[in-house]
Amino acid sequence: MCTVTLEYNQSNALARRKLAALLATGLFVQKEIKADEPTPEQLQAHRELRDAALEHSRKSMSPIIARYL
Repeated sequence: MCTVTLEYNQSNALARRKLAALLATGLFVQKEIKADEPTPEQLQAHRELRDAALEHSRKSMSPIIARYL
């Protein structure tokens, strides 16, 4: 068994009919694609990037906020 990935314009009636015809043959089945879970390393990298962006935001906005306090 192998996996074939098709990309098509879902607004295009002809493309939808062709896909329906392929599936109707019974030779092909449609399966759901599950989103990959992020790895612990990816989660940690995301946290570090988020924290760095928040710290930069705090530093750059503090003079503006101090003006209004």
